[in-house]
Amino acid sequence: MDLGISGRKAIVCASSRGLGRGSAEALADAGCELVINGIDAARLEKTADDIRARYGAKVTAVAADVSTREGQDALLAACPEPDILVNNNGGPPFRDFRELDREAILKGVAQNMVTPIELIQRVIDGMAERGFGRIVNITSLSVKMPIAGLDLSSGARAGLTAFLAGVARDYAAKNVTINNVLPGKIDTDRLASGFERASANTGRPIAEIREEQTRDIPAARFGTAEEFGKVCAFFCSAGTGYVTGQNIVVDGGLYPAAF
Repeated sequence: MDLGISGRKAIVCASSRGLGRGSAEALADAGCELVINGIDAARLEKTADDIRARYGAKVTAVAADVSTREGQDALLAACPEPDILVNNNGGPPFRDFRELDREAILKGVAQNMVTPIELIQRVIDGMAERGFGRIVNITSLSVKMPIAGLDLSSGARAGLTAFLAGVARDYAAKNVTINNVLPGKIDTDRLASGFERASANTGRPIAEIREEQTRDIPAARFGTAEEFGKVCAFFCSAGTGYVTGQNIVVDGGLYPAAF
C-alpha cells in the first residue's frame, strides 16, 4: 500500500529499538527520510545502518536525550522542517505508587507529557504553514486500562492525551493531525523486563509467565514492533488527514470495550 509520504521528512524519537524502531522502519519502507534518536550512540548507529541497508533510506542518527532542551535542539538541527513527528520516550519503571517521591513523579511527567508537548510546540506551526503534518504520540494501553505499577506512566500519558485533544482540533483545517497510538503487550525489551521481574519475585519460570499472559489476549499472542510500526506509519500517511485527536489501540483485543 502506497502511503503517499515518499520523500517526507520524519523525526522518530527513541527509535534505536522497540516500538520506536518499528515505527522508523515502517516509515523508511514508505519512502521517508528519517532522523532517528536514542541515548546509546553505538546501538543507534547500528539501527541506522540496518535501516539504510534494508530500505535504502536516508537516515540521520542523533544520539541525545530527547527530554532535554539540548537533545531537542539537536533533533531539530538535523531536521528543521519535519513533515512527520513520532513522539516516543522511555516510560517510568514499574513501581508501587507509594514509593514515588516528588522527583520521580516530576521526571516521569517531564519525559512522557512535557517532552512531546515541547516538540509539538516547535514543529506544528511550520507544518501548518506548509499544509501537511502528521504527529503520532506513542503512549500506552494504560491510558485506557490502568496497569498496576505503571500509575506514573498512565497519569503522564493520559495528561498528554487530554492536553492535545483540543490542540488537534485547532490544526485539523491545516492538514495537520495529532493522534495517539496505544500499545498493549508488544514483544519488546520492556515487556521482557517485566517477565524477568515477575519471575524473580515469584520464582516461576519466565516461559510460564509469558504463556499465562498470552492467554489473556484474544489474539493469543504478543504483538510485534514491526506490526505496531505499520499502524504508526499508516496514521502518518497522506490518506489520514480526516483522522485526528484519536486514540488507536494496538493490543490484540485485550482492552474489552465496544467504544
